[in-house]
Amino acid sequence: MQVAFAQRDCLGYWRYPIFSQQGQYRKEPDILIADRQLGLIVIEVKAIAIDQIVGISGHLWEYQDYYAATGNPYQQAERQLFALVEYSDREPSLQRQVSGRALVALPCIARQQWQERGFHRLPTAPPILFQEDFSGSEETEKIIRDRIQQTPSLVPGNPLADEQWQLLLAVLAGTPLYRTPPRRVLASDRSRGRILQQARDRLFQLDLEQERIAKQIPPGPQRIRGIAGSGKTVLLCQKAAHIHLKHPHWIVAFVFFSRSLYHPILQQIDKWLRYFSNNEVGYDPKNRNLRVLHAWGGKRQPGFYSTLCRTAGQRPLTANETQSRQPNEALAQACCHLLETAAIPPLFDAILLDEGQDFIVDDCNFEGKQPFYWLAYQALRPVNPAHPLSRRLIWACDEMQSLESLKVPTVGDLFGEELGHLVSGTYGCGIRKSEVLSRCYRTPHSILTAAHAIAMGWLRPGGMLTGMWRIEDWNAIGYEVEGKGEGRGQTSAALSLKRAEGKGQWAEGKGQWAEGKAEPLVPCLIRGVRGVRGVADRSITLRRDRAQSPNPIPDLWQDSCIEFQIFKNRQDELTHLAQSLIENFRNDGLRPSQDILAIVLGSFGRAKKLETEVANFLIQQGIDIYIPSTSDYNTISFQKNRYNPNIFWLEGAVTVSRIHRAKGQEAALVYILGLDEIAENESDLKFRNQLFVALTRARGWVKISGIGNSAFYDEFARVLRKNDSFTSELFRRPPQRKIAATDVGELLQRYAAGGRNFRYINLQNAQLAEVDLYQADLIGANLQGANLNNAVLDEVKLIAANLIGANLEGASLRKAKLMGANLRSANLVNADLTGADLSDTNLQGVDLTGANLTSVELMGTNLERMI
Repeated sequence: MQVAFAQRDCLGYWRYPIFSQQGQYRKEPDILIADRQLGLIVIEVKAIAIDQIVGISGHLWEYQDYYAATGNPYQQAERQLFALVEYSDREPSLQRQVSGRALVALPCIARQQWQERGFHRLPTAPPILFQEDFSGSEETEKIIRDRIQQTPSLVPGNPLADEQWQLLLAVLAGTPLYRTPPRRVLASDRSRGRILQQARDRLFQLDLEQERIAKQIPPGPQRIRGIAGSGKTVLLCQKAAHIHLKHPHWIVAFVFFSRSLYHPILQQIDKWLRYFSNNEVGYDPKNRNLRVLHAWGGKRQPGFYSTLCRTAGQRPLTANETQSRQPNEALAQACCHLLETAAIPPLFDAILLDEGQDFIVDDCNFEGKQPFYWLAYQALRPVNPAHPLSRRLIWACDEMQSLESLKVPTVGDLFGEELGHLVSGTYGCGIRKSEVLSRCYRTPHSILTAAHAIAMGWLRPGGMLTGMWRIEDWNAIGYEVEGKGEGRGQTSAALSLKRAEGKGQWAEGKGQWAEGKAEPLVPCLIRGVRGVRGVADRSITLRRDRAQSPNPIPDLWQDSCIEFQIFKNRQDELTHLAQSLIENFRNDGLRPSQDILAIVLGSFGRAKKLETEVANFLIQQGIDIYIPSTSDYNTISFQKNRYNPNIFWLEGAVTVSRIHRAKGQEAALVYILGLDEIAENESDLKFRNQLFVALTRARGWVKISGIGNSAFYDEFARVLRKNDSFTSELFRRPPQRKIAATDVGELLQRYAAGGRNFRYINLQNAQLAEVDLYQADLIGANLQGANLNNAVLDEVKLIAANLIGANLEGASLRKAKLMGANLRSANLVNADLTGADLSDTNLQGVDLTGANLTSVELMGTNLERMI
């Protein structure tokens, strides 16, 4: 069926959308096809044999030896169709425009069998797709398409125009939930308020990647990495609602770190539950099968950690009872204590972790694992008792938004090396174990690129501080890379790692080998950059595709979305802030709460002092403010008995917040104060990450300011002038911290750190020329089409691996284990296979010209048409 509609404007779903129970029928289509010309098509699939149908009376089918005694498959499809059309009719431009058809599919019954029973002569006989219609041939695919087209419409409609078609897809996906309710704006047409209103009226175009990830329920762990503003939290909330409605008997936990996100997450999950259930199911705190839990928990509000403690019969520790003042480290220490003193009860069937980077710590671990992640893993029931290691832990993260830890953890760091393969590759059902979201919906294009540039230090005189080291990793987060270098260059996008047989390690930047160090790891980044024993010495250009940042405000707003000003002293900075806020209220039509957010930067003590200074000054100017967690408007100090960490906004007041509480929040206009705090610590990645998080809170505009003089201000000004194209000698020296966004990048990063477990990893078409993966475990890995030219793969485990069409020319595979591997059409010219085990291996069409086959084991190997 997928082939039948492959060349049409259409989108297909299996068992979606979800609707709640209605009588004995569940309004959940087995197959739903949205087609631009044909409208909505619902197909009810019955996997039933002809002998199991006793008889048909009207629309009622009587069964035997089946899970139900009777059924109304066609009426069920009709009800599902009418419910979907009702959804689309809520949009004025789609009312009475979307046509609809319903069919029944009987993949276990042949047309002749149906006719022999005389069912085709019944006046109520529905349109049916039979067994032979699903043979998979090109002819039958055309028959399916023709049969559907010829099925009479139950709901009349018309072919859809471009905007109507996009709107229908958005309605099916739930995209209208992203729209905020309209409000009256008393300001000029060119004001920020009016521009914001126009942007709100525009539906985001359906993102098929997000749609797929949000609706899929993985049969095991899944990692979702995404840049700021890519919709990770919304996606997880949608996934939680989807899981709960699909499997209401499962016990599901949605866990988060920042208390100020409690209400937004509850609202999001409630919205998705109501949308998917036709407003019949909402979030119910009394329903223990779907729990929204703060990671730690409090006296009056249970959290994930405290719930596990009480279930295990342990008293939960408080933050004050740990040895750390940092919240994430204190939580990690508490988790370690629980793991050491109690058996963790497997309470949950699925756990979803939001802002996963906030649970990472640098110095505290439990048996080589990240404590919170290991606790969450232990608290899960196995998906399948036959596979106890597979547990449904789903986490979303962005290492660029980490404010405490500078660690970029691999899966081996999270769960230990023995489980380092947990999110490598793809499940048998086609669901990816690891996903990357590159499209940013929240933050305008120019602000996002500036945030990345300043946070990573692209134009930093002392060199880049952090970033990717491979073209594919830049591509994965939405950037294009161009550049040329000199010398013996890499023509691929691969990071080349060369092993020197234990003789020494390349001393980067010195042009020589440093003796006495084993397993040199030498980065070579871009095509054309100097070869295996060198580093980049020529400039490259990073450019972000505008399609990766669909926020419409830059197209509607004629001026820059970023304003940057430096003042002589703090008094001048705060005076300008107050004047700007009054302008926003009077002439821009912006509301104080949720339209505007003021963020102060700096270390804990200095940021707290600046927060107080900003708040007091604005109060004196007659501007109402709110400091998150305080008891009321214009309250500066925290009152212990009225402390409310769940509250971030108060209607009518401008929220003034330090960066840690602002994480996960957003506003149309963000004021960032205290840039001088970052300037004083410009080489510290934690401070630059503060600036990144602050900038990416903006949905429309940023006004950033500081005081004094600093070379860092010049760097920031140069970043703003670049707009979206950055040409620089980014890689003339390695960054302090390397980030990997792809499976290949993480493999190389883990291998360099001593990891060897890469089972089932997906390296299809990966560029790994001259890579050193000595003794790596690649059992079951997908290396189809991979370039492993001259790679060092000695003693590598490639048992049952897919190496179809792989380029292994000149590769060293001495004593490699390739039992049961598929090497069909692979290139093994001049490869060294001395002592390799190729038992039961498929070598059909393999080119072994010049290969060394000394002592190779070939028992049971397919040598057909081997060259």
